[in-house]
Amino acid sequence: MLLDGETFDLVQHVDTVLAATSGHELESRINPELMQSVLEIATPVCHNAADVEAELRKLRGFVCDLARERGMRVGSAGTHPFSLFERQRITARDRYRNLVDQMQYVARRELIFGMHVHVAVDDAEKAIQVVNGLLVHVPMLLALSANSPFWRGEATGLSSSRQMVFAAFPRSGPPPRFASYAEYAEVVGQLEKTGCIADYTHIWWDIRLHPRLGTIEIRICDAVTRVEEAVALTAYCQALVKHFCERYERGEEIPSYHRILTTENKWLAARYGLEAPVMDLATGRRNRVSVAQLVRRTLKELEPHARELGSERELEGVRDILSRGNGSDRQLRIFNANRDIVEVVSEIADATEVAALPVPAH
Repeated sequence: MLLDGETFDLVQHVDTVLAATSGHELESRINPELMQSVLEIATPVCHNAADVEAELRKLRGFVCDLARERGMRVGSAGTHPFSLFERQRITARDRYRNLVDQMQYVARRELIFGMHVHVAVDDAEKAIQVVNGLLVHVPMLLALSANSPFWRGEATGLSSSRQMVFAAFPRSGPPPRFASYAEYAEVVGQLEKTGCIADYTHIWWDIRLHPRLGTIEIRICDAVTRVEEAVALTAYCQALVKHFCERYERGEEIPSYHRILTTENKWLAARYGLEAPVMDLATGRRNRVSVAQLVRRTLKELEPHARELGSERELEGVRDILSRGNGSDRQLRIFNANRDIVEVVSEIADATEVAALPVPAH
């Protein structure tokens, strides 16, 4: 989010920031988004979460400096707590113009911000089965990253209001479970051949394949404020993918759960965050447990994978989120202290900048 340095409202100056990147080594890593008050940063390919941390700090630091020099601030969260989508200008690019032309109000109100994690998988058939395995973990990833309790100046009562806004998009939400890559390709091909979509990037599922990049793209997470949280979630995602890849390679069956059940758990995570009382689908128990309990259990399974990946320290950051609360918890604590929503955005900007400090030595 590009913020006014004094009012902390959104400002429509992405072109100013992009112009300042011209000729810089990071120019290709900083891109516009649908609205002119938003920019996207993208790391290069990284081998593990430690690499991601170094790249994110470099990118965030560069962008924060550019913004400050021009009277702006940068903030990262799932929504802007009080800005209105009606006041935002659409970026003058064909993809965005076409998107608004096709979806009208649904696209115009998409003043929301997410974090996407790409994890490479070396085989298409394997990737489909890994996505199937990841579906039960969507609520946990959402609860850990939830960072959007406010929408249009109002406390929504939700840990992730971003999810409710994005749910209006077609081809969004949890993907269906595909039996094979051929089935997936047939469905996507039908959408493309009939002109419903230009290509598969117009499918906005919580988790999707990205065949051109050879990755699984995990899209469920709200944009998080602190870089440490982004790094922890990246370590968690990479270890999860490794876990299911190895199960597939051993010939083990990837567990399957009805979409109605996983979607219910996702709703509960969006509503209640880390304390969401969700169904424990993996054990089949009738009683509900908190998302935090499921995350702790999952961490024990993932620790050996993180060790092999060199991301053990970064994965520990997930325990820090469990103990400190997610971004929504932090925003609500600040707001409840004095009922000042502008201070919430000020803190988001401060924490985003602090996150850009040099990476500590290992």
